[in-house]
Amino acid sequence: MADRAPLVVLATRIYAPEAAAATFRLGALVRSLAGRARVRVLTSTPPPALRAPRGTPGGTPPGARVTVDRWPVLRDATGYVRGYLPYLSFDLPLALRLLAGPRPDVVVVEPPPTTGAVTRVVLAARSLVGGRIPYVYYAADVWSDATASTGAPGVVTSLMRTVERFALRGARGVVAVSDGVAERVRALAGQDAPVTVVPNGIDTDVFTPDGEVAQEAPGTAYLVYAGTASEWQGAEVFAEAMRQVVREVPGARLVFLGQGSSWPALRRVADELPDGALALRPLVPPEEAAAWLRGAAAALVSVRPGLGYDFAYPTKVVAALACGTPVVFAGPGPAAEDVRRHRLGAAVEHDAGAVAEAMVRALRAGPDEHERERRVAWVREHRSLAATGEGAADVVLRSVEVGPRSTDVRR
Repeated sequence: MADRAPLVVLATRIYAPEAAAATFRLGALVRSLAGRARVRVLTSTPPPALRAPRGTPGGTPPGARVTVDRWPVLRDATGYVRGYLPYLSFDLPLALRLLAGPRPDVVVVEPPPTTGAVTRVVLAARSLVGGRIPYVYYAADVWSDATASTGAPGVVTSLMRTVERFALRGARGVVAVSDGVAERVRALAGQDAPVTVVPNGIDTDVFTPDGEVAQEAPGTAYLVYAGTASEWQGAEVFAEAMRQVVREVPGARLVFLGQGSSWPALRRVADELPDGALALRPLVPPEEAAAWLRGAAAALVSVRPGLGYDFAYPTKVVAALACGTPVVFAGPGPAAEDVRRHRLGAAVEHDAGAVAEAMVRALRAGPDEHERERRVAWVREHRSLAATGEGAADVVLRSVEVGPRSTDVRR
């Protein structure tokens, strides 16, 4: 007998095995949906370093309710799908994949806004026959705000805002990762926009204090930055701070695991520091990132102030805490408030001097098993990925059941 469960299509340029905040929350969403619906993921082919060797067993097992369909895309020099041409290389084939594939009951679309706009137009076309197909927009951030804050030309910012507003207004539901994002979504899409806040979480079965430390980790105390390092993070502040740190803690090590537009600047600073003081390593799968975090004296996380991301809550924070590792957070936002209020590490200004002092304190502090356990317990109570997945899945499945919200592209 055919499976009559609703078909949910997820359109996202980033998905497992790429280690990113989007991967974690979308993986949780898919796992939660799989018990209540059929799921088809339309995503990109991962970068070469993360592809399974030829002949390695993989794919979706027979009878599974989740299928993952991949398509080659353009990537930047760091291997990230970032920039207008890479976005276009995903969005244009996506239009054909949405048109030609099985008719979904609902589509979930991940930024950039161009992907949301393409999804709205295609679903409007498919809705001409057989009734409307709703979609849910997963708003991890507000791209037009970020575009404006980076000094992009006014015409580019205006165009991005128009595209983002178009994508948001057609959605039957919007999942926002924080109250700040929800507020900005309503400012763009209207105060009556159907927004539900579902905070980012972390997989506490992967990011755990128990397990091995990375075999390639330095033999001395080290700090780790795990994840994307681009304009809005301003991760260069940690590299600059190492100039002071190595003077006060000889032998200190800082390891970057990831990718992003900050990589060239980080490499320049690394060349000016003592040999091995700052290591740049490629993006790694979540299990390997957890092994690095587990052995670190502290994890480093940053948000550059004034770029439109002051309300962001980086998943890097909870990934580290779930491993029992304290966080040195540089910059503003709700994550900094949590670190201060719940004594989860140190939250300082986005300033190399203040950051260096916090890094030195972390390197000199000895292990404290009680504090380690307390950090882990805080994450499991407040930022479990299972709860995140269930909350987002509820929004998606409700959109199938409620009355239609317009997909008319003229709105």
